Amino acid sequence: MGLLSGLMGLSSDADIEAVRSDLDPMLLVDEEVHLAFRVVRDLLVFTDLRLIIVDKQGMTGRKRHIQSIPYRAITMFAIETAGNFDTDSELTLWMSGQPPLLRQLSRRADIAGIQRALAHGVLGRP
Repeated sequence: MGLLSGLMGLSSDADIEAVRSDLDPMLLVDEEVHLAFRVVRDLLVFTDLRLIIVDKQGMTGRKRHIQSIPYRAITMFAIETAGNFDTDSELTLWMSGQPPLLRQLSRRADIAGIQRALAHGVLGRP
């Protein structure tokens, strides 16, 4: 439970209960959702076991692409913040045996919270 105790001081910008009920069919019996960040229409969900990226597609957002990434597979991550004339930030994840995964983050995304949550998950430290 090191991740849980480490994340207790962080705050989500998405409703955890709504995210938990939405993802319930794919969560393990004892898996807990700790944090969720809304990134435009998409979600970054941090559980005690993995990072789940929910990419809503199409006009209505009913079509979704869901990626499940165990923390142990993430070897490195980087966040590029928006500058004065940039409209968005970027998150890059490097995973063992996979090409880098790049996600656009809005200027208003909680970049510091996302970075702390990734550090807790990847490093496994409280």
